[in-house]
Amino acid sequence: MSKKVRVRFAPSPTGPLHIGGVRTALFNYIFARKHGGDFILRIEDTDQNRYVEGAEEYIVEALDWCGMPFDEGPGKEGRFGPYRQSERKHLYRQYADELVKKGKAYYAFDTSEKLDFHRKDHEARGKTFIYNWHNRLKLDNSLSLKPEETEKRIADGEDFVIRFLTPADEKLYLKDIVRGDMEIDTNTLDDKVLYKSDGMPTYHLANIVDDHLMEISHVIRGEEWLPSLALHWQLYDAFGWEAPQFAHLPLIMKPVGKGKLSKRDGEKGGFPVFPISWNESQGYREAGYFPEAVTNFLAMLGWNPGTEQEVFRMEELIQTFSLERVNKSGARFDPEKTKWYNQQYMQGKNDGELAELFSLALIEKKLLDKTWNTDYVTKVIALIKERAIFVSDFWELGSYFFVSPDNYNEKAAKKQWKGDTSEIMQQLLTVLESISDFSSEKIETIVKSWITDQGLSFGKVMPPLRLVLVGGMKGPHIFDIMGLIGQMESMERIKTAIAKLG
Repeated sequence: MSKKVRVRFAPSPTGPLHIGGVRTALFNYIFARKHGGDFILRIEDTDQNRYVEGAEEYIVEALDWCGMPFDEGPGKEGRFGPYRQSERKHLYRQYADELVKKGKAYYAFDTSEKLDFHRKDHEARGKTFIYNWHNRLKLDNSLSLKPEETEKRIADGEDFVIRFLTPADEKLYLKDIVRGDMEIDTNTLDDKVLYKSDGMPTYHLANIVDDHLMEISHVIRGEEWLPSLALHWQLYDAFGWEAPQFAHLPLIMKPVGKGKLSKRDGEKGGFPVFPISWNESQGYREAGYFPEAVTNFLAMLGWNPGTEQEVFRMEELIQTFSLERVNKSGARFDPEKTKWYNQQYMQGKNDGELAELFSLALIEKKLLDKTWNTDYVTKVIALIKERAIFVSDFWELGSYFFVSPDNYNEKAAKKQWKGDTSEIMQQLLTVLESISDFSSEKIETIVKSWITDQGLSFGKVMPPLRLVLVGGMKGPHIFDIMGLIGQMESMERIKTAIAKLG
């Protein structure tokens, strides 16, 4: 690529960032990083009526949490700023006027009431009203008016919009990195509004002007913008500018496979659709997902590496990713697969790092004191983490490492605690008391020898021993548990169980 790669993620601050938007940002980010380019954040806030307080800050925080910091944008001003469209509105009118002077756009004075009348009239006749070549000369605009009349109405302060003049009877041949070659008949296109009567540009004009001025080389965006490609390509041509390369990403579909994934799907299915929480809606961060897991599963929604590999750290994504391997068809969202990805990253993390995260929960429970130090928590994590999907699972999987069970699984107790079990456990106490090196290996050797010497079956000793130590029939190797909680604690739990179950 001779031209420097510069891509932009350009969300509107109208609410939280949907994971579809995060996926778009991710593909832009890794494409830029792969080619040594720039990743730009541009806030497209031309629609002030839909502006939501805090949404811009949310977008920045979400990108940072996902490990996708932008190179230029609000707060990171480069030579192409400002990066909020509302702060660039003085630029757009001159470009709209330039198109009018070139004969590529025109002033339109049609009132909303008049346009509404035309729409309803067409509907009544089973037709669709389109403002373009076949009716523009019959409507209220500078094409149907004399130049002096147009100038007078503008001078008198009459409201107007500026519309693009779509040529008739032409074929557009467009290229898209994901979609391939496309052919569009201009007779099917309408004359889109480029500049509104409130003095603000529409998305179409602002988007093209900003991409040109910011020297954007590739526009990587969602499939929902595909219908706008013909207009955007024509605008570049009308200005005489070199167009960037376009790539339209497939939609993220509902888990059932039909329709675009929505917030309601998440609420119904009990899974997040936002990277971080927004008001009452939980985010992936708050649900306990690792950011690397989120970016990994998002990358696999619509992109195929061409191999069997599924787990990609960010560095690997950057090395492997190509827009040519992005699929055209929508990608079905699988909530269970997202959990699988989190589990993969869980298993790959250092036990000490997980212990630090789990320690936060222990502090909340007022359990992390001088007894349960970080080294102890790390050893616990090593024993239980392979069964965990989230850090929040650690408590359910290993609470007995920190507190004695205050009750016992009823079904297990009925099955495992026989008439002679109390007596066997009492004898076991004497054996445990005699062990000087209370390590897992030593305990196992001595206890198993004692069971054999006494002519007992392992089934008479081991299951009830697990029950009294854990409170149920779960957990890692029983002697690893004993070695970790210690001699005194192990014996106390046995004594308590004899008193309660005997």
